[in-house]
Amino acid sequence: MTSAQRALGCALATAVVALLTAPAMAADFVVAPDTKAVGQVQTYVVQQGDNFADIARKFDIGYTEMMAANPGVAPWTPPVGQTLYIPSLYILPNAPRQGIVIDLGERRLYYFPRDGAMQTYPIGIGAIGFDTPHATTKVVRKEPNPVWIPPPSIRAEQPDLPAQIGPGPDDPLGDYALRLGWPNYLIHGTNKPDGVGRNVSHGCIHLYPEDIQKLFNSVAVGTPVRVIDQPVQAAWIQGGLYVEAHPSKDQADQIDTEQAMTPDPPTGLRETVSAAAGDAAQAVDWNTVDQIGVQRTGLPVEVAQGAPSGPAGEPVASAPAQDNVAVDAATSVPDVTPASAPVPIFGTLQPPPGMAPQGPQDASMPEAPGYDTPQTGYGDAATASQVPADQGVEDLQALKAAPAATPPASYAAPDAAPANSPDTDPNAAYNAQFKN
Repeated sequence: MTSAQRALGCALATAVVALLTAPAMAADFVVAPDTKAVGQVQTYVVQQGDNFADIARKFDIGYTEMMAANPGVAPWTPPVGQTLYIPSLYILPNAPRQGIVIDLGERRLYYFPRDGAMQTYPIGIGAIGFDTPHATTKVVRKEPNPVWIPPPSIRAEQPDLPAQIGPGPDDPLGDYALRLGWPNYLIHGTNKPDGVGRNVSHGCIHLYPEDIQKLFNSVAVGTPVRVIDQPVQAAWIQGGLYVEAHPSKDQADQIDTEQAMTPDPPTGLRETVSAAAGDAAQAVDWNTVDQIGVQRTGLPVEVAQGAPSGPAGEPVASAPAQDNVAVDAATSVPDVTPASAPVPIFGTLQPPPGMAPQGPQDASMPEAPGYDTPQTGYGDAATASQVPADQGVEDLQALKAAPAATPPASYAAPDAAPANSPDTDPNAAYNAQFKN
């Protein structure tokens, strides 16, 4: 099998979405100790009036995730009828599955409330020069309707700010905040949800309003919080070694403002893949690995087959399907070949039976009792709906070769980058709008 025939994570499951409704709540998963990935890659057909920010929020992913997975598509005026890829399959980070795990490299938060359960949310992270500490802490206080007191770093930039901003539409903290053991670093909502998935803060972690409400009602004071930075993930899944690479901060700023993304392979890419491959390292298609590092789409790509030992790969926990989601019997897998070496794109596939829609789910969650009192066994609130890991992928389907594709426009030379238009690109000044 050539590298051109190896499937993206889309081969694990692809769904076509005909219609968007209300913002989606993050799915709950049941993950076994050997579960390496959760979710499913989906596709969405653009409707009149759509834009990437709204689509990303509907599917509970970040704006940068949408941009990276769909290079070359105008984010504020995508063509009606265009098929977009929704990068909603995640290789789990290499970290203890305890409490809250924040992966800055992926711009995603994972919450493991107890053995076997998991939630995941897209996040806005610190702007360049404003990093969240890469360390461990815990939730020390829960604040509904928080009051924002501008910290010194923001006060220095905006001295005319009021002494504080109370609850309401102007509150940068949104409706809920989780205070951590680090002063001035919070996990909170936002009054500017378009900033989720971007480099927007002075080190705080921003969630969509509906996501912070769910997380707030799930966690308890004392929940451990671990911050990591892993832009590259690799894992054996159903007999294949899959790798995903996410844009760096500099690249995220470039693609968020519709500039050409400067190729910058992540540090330690080959080392991460080699460690995951184990005894099967010699079977890895290293050319494909290097392509993944150049493109950094965030989509899982298969680079080898045949797990070195144990069962044939590891399971995938699938999420409850959204309303109005249907599985297409033959959906193209996107091209992930860099402009420097175009090769045939992947062909069509039959979605595995484990990824069939399960119907609408009730994502509501009872509030964890108490805002300030530590609780035994953090995250006591039960999830409303969970999906067992054995509903994941049963097997991968063979892919057929397809004609060569045109390289993605986002990897053109910098002088070919599309110009920002204030009429169609509200993202042009987002640096000033979202950083609070």
